Amino acid sequence: MLTEYLVTLDTSPYLILFMIMALIFLLGWPLEWVPIVLIIVPIPLPVVDKLGFNLTWFGILVAVNLQTAWLSPPVALSAYFMKGAVPEWDLKDIYGGMMQFMGVQLFWPDSDHCLPADRTVVA
Repeated sequence: MLTEYLVTLDTSPYLILFMIMALIFLLGWPLEWVPIVLIIVPIPLPVVDKLGFNLTWFGILVAVNLQTAWLSPPVALSAYFMKGAVPEWDLKDIYGGMMQFMGVQLFWPDSDHCLPADRTVVA
């Protein structure tokens, strides 16, 4: 029912994918990745498949999206895990390091272009 509705909308498939990614990002702040991947992702998966997106790349998008959500404020659960592991580090320094990593994730999304186009394994 949801799949048919979203597929018949007169919008760009990329807009629907962006809305799904935004929902996953917002859920990635307070929740761990396991409930999102096991409960939430199977709901829009048929929509993504019917829109013609590659499911492998969708899985990679979900993984990078959840990693970015865990690193980004206001919640940034990974910062508190790092503070618990190394109590002498200041949260400001932890956030500074995380923002650099997030910058690479967000502003260099085509990082696979440095790899060869033919990715066959030569024995």
